[in-house]
Amino acid sequence: MSKFDEALETYQKQMTEKIGMKKVDKKLLHAVAKGLGPSIYRADASKVSCSNKDEMDRVKKNFLIKKLGLKDTPKLDEALKDVCKEMGSSNRNKYRAVFYYMLVKKFRKTSVYADKM
Repeated sequence: MSKFDEALETYQKQMTEKIGMKKVDKKLLHAVAKGLGPSIYRADASKVSCSNKDEMDRVKKNFLIKKLGLKDTPKLDEALKDVCKEMGSSNRNKYRAVFYYMLVKKFRKTSVYADKM
């Protein structure tokens, strides 16, 4: 099994077991993880810190606004807080691919990854 496949397996396990998602769109998760490139293999870059305001601002600017094409409104900040809460405050491994996947689903922006699925 490749490192990428191992990472996907880890993400799926977190989504179903820790977060409690009943259904995971594996093709979308694959596309989101692929879009993150080699960052998913680096310990620090592969995770999101909800308590770090600078990081949340970067996710908002670089992912929600630039990648997903959303307008900068208070809804973006609410969505970031919601996803942090859904992933759980005791969850120390908030994987970036899972975090982004949840944001894509929340904003119904799967079309951004349609050509990669």
